[in-house]
Amino acid sequence: MADARYEDGDEGPLRLLAQGAEDLPVVSALVQDAVLPAVEMRYDARRRRFVALVNRFRWEDREAAVREGRPFERVRSLLTVEDVTAVRTQGIDRRDADLVLSILSLDWQPGEDGTGRLTLVLAGDGAVALEVETLELRLDDVTKPYIAPSRHAPDHGA
Repeated sequence: MADARYEDGDEGPLRLLAQGAEDLPVVSALVQDAVLPAVEMRYDARRRRFVALVNRFRWEDREAAVREGRPFERVRSLLTVEDVTAVRTQGIDRRDADLVLSILSLDWQPGEDGTGRLTLVLAGDGAVALEVETLELRLDDVTKPYIAPSRHAPDHGA
């Protein structure tokens, strides 16, 4: 069976921009259960940019996959956060090339005058906290969808 192609459907790659707390729930829902090797995160202090290359589950396609009886999909996406002034991690050894992280959610803690902390909450009590001057992040699909290796949708026991 061949991997999926955007051309097979009516949609194209996902390109989302969140510029405030009200936009964050949509991006958070789309990156829920995204996985990434710990080494696929980068912070460029000079450009004040944090980027993570994630393999996200295509939640937006889940119902169609069930309805059509086809495998679930994942897609590689860039999660880019701008105006980052500091990055802190908890429970992560970024030098461990074999460490795979799973994103549970994105959490926003507002500060003063538009500043705040965006936290990538990870499974296993890990976290990546980004101090930002303003909340601005992008989620961009950078590959075509591929069949999820597990062939299952993530299940949170709901």
